[in-house]
Amino acid sequence: MKVMVMVKASPGSEAGKMPSAELLTAMGQFNEELVKAGIMESGDGLKPSSQGYRIRFSGDKRVVTTGPFTETNELIAGYWIWNVNSMEEAIEWAKKCPNPMDDEDSDIEIRTFYSMEDFAEADVDGKAAAHENTLRQTIAMQKVEVQNYLFFSGRCDEALAFYKQHLSAEIKFLIRFNESPEPMPEGMLQSGFENKVMHAEFSLGNVRVMASDGCNDVEKFSGFRLALSVPTEEETRRIFNALASDGGKVDMPLTKTFWSPLYGQVTDKFGVGWMLMIPGEEAPQ
Repeated sequence: MKVMVMVKASPGSEAGKMPSAELLTAMGQFNEELVKAGIMESGDGLKPSSQGYRIRFSGDKRVVTTGPFTETNELIAGYWIWNVNSMEEAIEWAKKCPNPMDDEDSDIEIRTFYSMEDFAEADVDGKAAAHENTLRQTIAMQKVEVQNYLFFSGRCDEALAFYKQHLSAEIKFLIRFNESPEPMPEGMLQSGFENKVMHAEFSLGNVRVMASDGCNDVEKFSGFRLALSVPTEEETRRIFNALASDGGKVDMPLTKTFWSPLYGQVTDKFGVGWMLMIPGEEAPQ
């Protein structure tokens, strides 16, 4: 059961009175208990209604009113979103909360969220529920981070040194297979790979890239490239030439395109494909 737990406003909260250090500590401990219990999804305090707005709907009219709003006992000063097994459980947790208004009387109100099943009578064909589910998935995916992970088939140390020299890469973390706190499954690691890189992380510009030797020297790169946006022509050409050197291969020479003043593709000696480009409209000199 998903519930919103609302802290009602008080004259003090509407006046902008800040909580005491003792209340902040006590509320922090209470929130920690909620998190450990696995029921707290989110929670925040709200500034006074003097900093808020209301939009009134009347037919096709929209009227905006600025705060403050006078009905203090109807206003909200803060809230939590909890996932609980029952309303009784939510009530018991709410009773454990420190007085949110410190030295004032205060109220906490608990309300249950609707689910799409509650609208089944109006959503006969299920289209609204399907649309809602799609939106929830989209929201969830907006919080996902996509990270690059490169496997170098036994040449990770060499690759890291190369990128450090030519791309100013900074090694943030590195662990080898023989340093793993848990042994690899029997037969998974190729013989001679015990001292190879199990996992490494390095920064490249403002992006963190992950890397490993993998478990053997058979797997090869295919089907992807890393894209670098570089601010100047000089630096673009320097990086491009460095990646193409010592066994690298130019796949597309640096040239002007309709999307970039200077763009090219190169595969370095480790088999990693790169795209280099200058962003913006200004053509290189």
